Amino acid sequence: MATLFSNTAGTRIGLALGGGFARGIAHVGVLRVFARAGIPIHSIGGVSSGAITAAAFASGCSTKDIEVAAKAMRAASVENLMSFAMGDFLRSLLKHTRFEQMTTPLAIVASDLTAGAPVIFKDRGDVLLPLHASCAYPGLFPPVRYMDHWLVDGMVTMDVPAAPLRRMGATHVISVTLRGSNEPFDPRNKHSVVERSFEILTARNESHWRRSSDVVISPESGAADGAQQAIEAGERAAEEALPHILEWLPQFAAA
Repeated sequence: MATLFSNTAGTRIGLALGGGFARGIAHVGVLRVFARAGIPIHSIGGVSSGAITAAAFASGCSTKDIEVAAKAMRAASVENLMSFAMGDFLRSLLKHTRFEQMTTPLAIVASDLTAGAPVIFKDRGDVLLPLHASCAYPGLFPPVRYMDHWLVDGMVTMDVPAAPLRRMGATHVISVTLRGSNEPFDPRNKHSVVERSFEILTARNESHWRRSSDVVISPESGAADGAQQAIEAGERAAEEALPHILEWLPQFAAA
C-alpha cells in the first residue's frame, strides 16, 4: 500500500526505512523496484532492521547482497539472534564501515535512554556502533553504551527517519513503514508482547514522520510470512507508488 502526499518538482530523493524486526526483509523488495526503475536515491536512513538495510545500500551493496544477508538473519531464531555475532556479520556485509566512506549519505537513528530522545548518527565516524544501538531491541538485547549514554532501538523514539533526511537536503522523502500487521499477539510470548507494545508506542508518533514524507510505502507483510512473501509485498507496495515518484524526475516526466 502506498500513500501519496505532495507533488512538487525536485530531484533529491531521500529513502527512510522504518524498523519492523522480522518484517524488515520487505525493504529488499522496495529497493529492487527502485533499482529496476532507475530511481536515484540521494540519501538513505534507517532505524532498527531498516538501519542495516540502509547501511548496506549506502556502502554499495547490491540488492542481492542485502537479500542474502536479510534472509540469513530472518532464518535465525530469537534465541540465536540474542547470541548473534553482529559485529562479524556487519563487517562481512558492509563494503565500508565509516559514514564518510559511504557512496550514499546515510543516517542511522538510535534512542538515548539517558536523555529520552533520538540520536542521529551521520556524516562521519564509525557505522558499527550506531547499527548495534539502533538494533538493540529492548527486552532482547542489552543497551549500547555511547560515551555517558545508553542507547537502544531507534524505534523507541523515531519509527521512520524521514525528518533527518529532510535536514540532510532531501527535497522529496519516500518513507517505508513496516507496521500494520494484523496478526494477533500472544500474551504468553515475550517477543510478541514486546512487538505489540512497540506497535502501540510508534502509532502515537506516526503523524510526526508523515509530515516529513512525500510518499509512504506500507508493505502488507506479517511476521509469519516467508522471506520471499515479504520481499514480494515490498515490491508490490513500491510498484504502486512508482508512477507518482517518477513524476518528480524530469528524465521520466518528459518521456
